[in-house]
Amino acid sequence: MELQHNLLRGIYGYGFEKPSAIQQRAILPMIQRPARDIIAQAQSGTGKTGAFAIGALQLVEPAKRHVQVLVVSPTRELARQTHKVFTHLADYMDIKPVLILGGARISKTKKALRSGAQVAVCTPGRALDMLERRQLDVGGVSLVVIDEADELLAQGFQEQLHGIITQVPEQAQLALFSATMPEGCVALARKFMQDPVDILVKAEAVTLDGIRQFGISVDREEWKLDTLCDIYEQLTVSQAIIFCSSKRKVEWLQQALDARDHTVSAIHGEMDDSYRREVMEQFKSGSSRILIATDLLARGIDVQQVSLVINYDMPRGPEARENYIHRIGRVGRFGRKGVAVNFITVDDISFVREVERHYSTHIVELPSNLSDIVDSCY
Repeated sequence: MELQHNLLRGIYGYGFEKPSAIQQRAILPMIQRPARDIIAQAQSGTGKTGAFAIGALQLVEPAKRHVQVLVVSPTRELARQTHKVFTHLADYMDIKPVLILGGARISKTKKALRSGAQVAVCTPGRALDMLERRQLDVGGVSLVVIDEADELLAQGFQEQLHGIITQVPEQAQLALFSATMPEGCVALARKFMQDPVDILVKAEAVTLDGIRQFGISVDREEWKLDTLCDIYEQLTVSQAIIFCSSKRKVEWLQQALDARDHTVSAIHGEMDDSYRREVMEQFKSGSSRILIATDLLARGIDVQQVSLVINYDMPRGPEARENYIHRIGRVGRFGRKGVAVNFITVDDISFVREVERHYSTHIVELPSNLSDIVDSCY
């Protein structure tokens, strides 16, 4: 790939030994000139962040002390993780990544920008706010990476994203990355991209080979808690994520499990940012083993020890199908094995059939030897 020597040192230092499939296919189109826009889709846990971070760092000119690369992420947790990847890969380069987040002290961000940061990893709300206040200068940006593009092109973020893209130079290269790219998302992306290189996988190839998917019929909502406790007591899982449909359900389930002397952590988007950060650090360090979450955590978050995902509630809404794939993608990272257990009510049956049909996959009945199956993932 003819990457810079000091970038290669960072790559090997980070633990990458050879490029994954998405890295093999996406890095060269990112760095070749003349630049072309990119739409890249690959399975969860296959190294997409590494692909765009390596491509971006190869393009940065260290002597220029202004923002040259803008990376937009839908959540603070994902932005922090992406910033960390950039920081490690740039260990041997004179390149500074800066984190631009809602909830963070703006004075610290401004100081980092003034000191010559060349890569800005941001969430859309804070980035747009700083642009409008003229505290973030994107006049020298040559590459914009949209991570979890289908989420950022959805209704909630679309306006903010458009506000950011219209302020970067017209000739800037756009690179969209995600594990799921619904047709509507791709069509929307093409409206503001010029002749993009498509790196897309078929829908049926998106589900992860290393993840075994199980379902357990739960006739009534109030029986889910007992079912969860039965599973909890027979497992010696290193770490697990339990997904719920709302922040209220997350808080209720945490209290219900605490009352039964099960130690769990919880996270959702309306918690204080410093508390969210603390929860994630405890989970990533392994001091917290079970994390209850909303779909805030469904995308991109990489905790290597997670071998079990439980969908206490199945995803809902227009992006439910994609969110299911992102949720179960929290296990099976980088080719490892994992297990997904789905609590299926009568209302969920049609959705389960839709997922199976669309992704050519099978969600089979939960066997009695679940603990053996989970243990075999290590």
